[in-house]
Amino acid sequence: MNSKLSGVHSMTGYGTASADHPSGGLSLELRSVNSRYLDLAFRLPDDLRALEPMLRESLTTRGLRGKIDCRAAIQSRTAARPTVLIRPGSLEALHAAQTEVRRHFADAAPLTVADCLRFPGVIDDAQPDAAQWVAAFRPLIETAIDELLASRAREGARLAGLIRQRAEAMSAIVAQVQTRAPALVAQFGERLSERLRDAAATGLAGSAVPLDEALARIRQEVSLHGMRVDVAEELNRLEIHIAEMIRVIDQGGQVGKRLDFLMQELNREANTLGSKATGIEVTQASVELKLLIDQIREQVQNLE
Repeated sequence: MNSKLSGVHSMTGYGTASADHPSGGLSLELRSVNSRYLDLAFRLPDDLRALEPMLRESLTTRGLRGKIDCRAAIQSRTAARPTVLIRPGSLEALHAAQTEVRRHFADAAPLTVADCLRFPGVIDDAQPDAAQWVAAFRPLIETAIDELLASRAREGARLAGLIRQRAEAMSAIVAQVQTRAPALVAQFGERLSERLRDAAATGLAGSAVPLDEALARIRQEVSLHGMRVDVAEELNRLEIHIAEMIRVIDQGGQVGKRLDFLMQELNREANTLGSKATGIEVTQASVELKLLIDQIREQVQNLE
């Protein structure tokens, strides 16, 4: 199964696989959370240390990102045998050693049955070597990775839906401001012109500057200020970035870094929109856009 599937993948997921073996039950567990790069952590018993290179290679070749915790275990190895096998000669050797010890230390407590069974080398517990464990776990590794990827795909689809909803909400805000922006700029210009005319009429009383010339300068100032408060360019860029964000989500694949860059661009335009606001409507739109951008950024951090 190829990890580079269509759709959006989360970096949060879980995969597990298990199988029966003559030496006991085998289990493998993979857990992943978000991380900028592929960060592998292995928690393996000593008998399974040989699995680490194969796990690392299998996970790396899938092109994954995220912090992945890998755990493998063998359960109930002794329970898999119907009888306990005593290694020939081990009890005799243990008895001889106890006799020699008690000859020097007469007060020493004698060995119990439990002591004898726990003593290394008494029970014949032959285990597969490293190569046999690797062969036994190989199919489990692929199964667990496939399950991990399926889990990440399901979570990615959910996150993509949330991002798309917020992108559509942003589009609605931008469309509303685009509709109202010309009227808001014109209203602001009229209010500014009226104030400047009043100030000019008061200030020019008895002045040598002709009224027509003063009004021409006022109109020039209003025009220049109108250019400074015109938000059409910011709205157009917001519209383009939002459309690109939806396109990236629909295209799928490893979208995290691309979306993170778009969040920076969207936040810059929303800030500029707020700084050029000429009324409460544009200010509120800027605040709402920034809130939605922050919400999307939180989700983007979990995407491949």
